[in-house]
Amino acid sequence: MESYKFLFDLALILLSTKVLGLLTKRFSMPQVVGALLAGLILGPAVLGVITQTDFIHATAELGVVVLMFCAGMETDIKELKKSGAASFVIALIGVIVPLAGGFAVAYFFNQPGVIDSDASCSLFLQNIFIGIILTATSVSITVETLKELGKLKTRSGNAILGAAIIDDILGIIALTIITSLADTSINVAFVLLKILGFFVFSGVVGFLFYKFYTKWVVSTESGLHRHVIVAFVFCLLMSYVAEAVFGVADITGAFVAGLVISCTQRTRYLASKFDVLSYAYLSPVFFASVGLQVKLPEMTGSVIAFSAILVVVAILTKVVGCGLGAKLCRYKNYQSARIGVGMISRGEVALIVASKGSALGLLGSAFLGPVVLTVIITTIITPILLKIVFKWGPTQTPEVEKGFSAPYEEINALRSISEEYPNEPESYRRELEQYREQFQEAHKERMDKEKKR
Repeated sequence: MESYKFLFDLALILLSTKVLGLLTKRFSMPQVVGALLAGLILGPAVLGVITQTDFIHATAELGVVVLMFCAGMETDIKELKKSGAASFVIALIGVIVPLAGGFAVAYFFNQPGVIDSDASCSLFLQNIFIGIILTATSVSITVETLKELGKLKTRSGNAILGAAIIDDILGIIALTIITSLADTSINVAFVLLKILGFFVFSGVVGFLFYKFYTKWVVSTESGLHRHVIVAFVFCLLMSYVAEAVFGVADITGAFVAGLVISCTQRTRYLASKFDVLSYAYLSPVFFASVGLQVKLPEMTGSVIAFSAILVVVAILTKVVGCGLGAKLCRYKNYQSARIGVGMISRGEVALIVASKGSALGLLGSAFLGPVVLTVIITTIITPILLKIVFKWGPTQTPEVEKGFSAPYEEINALRSISEEYPNEPESYRRELEQYREQFQEAHKERMDKEKKR
């Protein structure tokens, strides 16, 4: 009977994430907040009804892979290229500032008589490691929130995606350097070479797959299930190779696969299939699993004070660091605020980094509690703050930034396809008309609401 408990756990996760998601929506908060709270309440931190299992862990991992694959498919490559240099600057400053802030806080508290550490490494390496934990960014939380708000394809959304991918690479480099100092068996130069190799590999394989996939898809009249299967296989293989061969996060491989697919003609059809899979099953399990990983230890007065300060520093350093980077790259104030807030969430990434550091003697057990609290608060507060900052900006916002970006851009895409391929089947004209009607209805509804105000 025990072997079937995963079915009950899954049913409970799906139901609770949806119920709490709708509840948070009634309070004008993104539904992803409810999903995160569901995992926290059901997990060891509160009720202890569900614990993290291999099944939940594997499903959650697949969930975040599909989520980032969908984000890649919905990304405007031209806009991403434009924000490439800016994304690097944003990510670089967004790593340096939290690293310095985390080190400063740890330097003050991590000493005998304040908080005693049982970690085996030197105090200097321990303090640096806490700073490295704060450099982590869990872009999956931000991606889901931006999709829910209809802002993923905005200029700010593209900058966040680009910066988050670069942030991931810089975080790997920083983690590798610090762990190599604690474990001499790790070769920093080899790790850097593998990271470079991944991007060379992605460029070559991505180009070859694009050529094959485009030629194959064009030969058929409409989207077919086999197109979805092959695209998913490509996503999974890129994720596997990124993590297992090159040591880069699997979500980076999934995002790159999504970018390749976004250049093809069947993007809307593929995205519709994966969105159903992600929304109905994988994403709720992933967001709930973040809460299930949380276990709160006993907290002393000094540890509580350290926790409070660490949370504030974690939020401010990302907002200031990434926001400053965006400002240096000539983003407007409201866009800089959006980018800074979008990089706040630490999520499961920080928990993984903390776990690795604890095993290597870089993080004392007394500091694990504050790190967990920081992860919880930054993860929950990010969607809330994102909804607030995306209300800032000019009063006459372009339609693409008003929550109708997907249908609006799909109309343009379908129109361009119809013009380029006038002899394509009737399905194109039907899709074009369907999305035009949906957009017009949504636009009319919004205008009616604004008139009532």
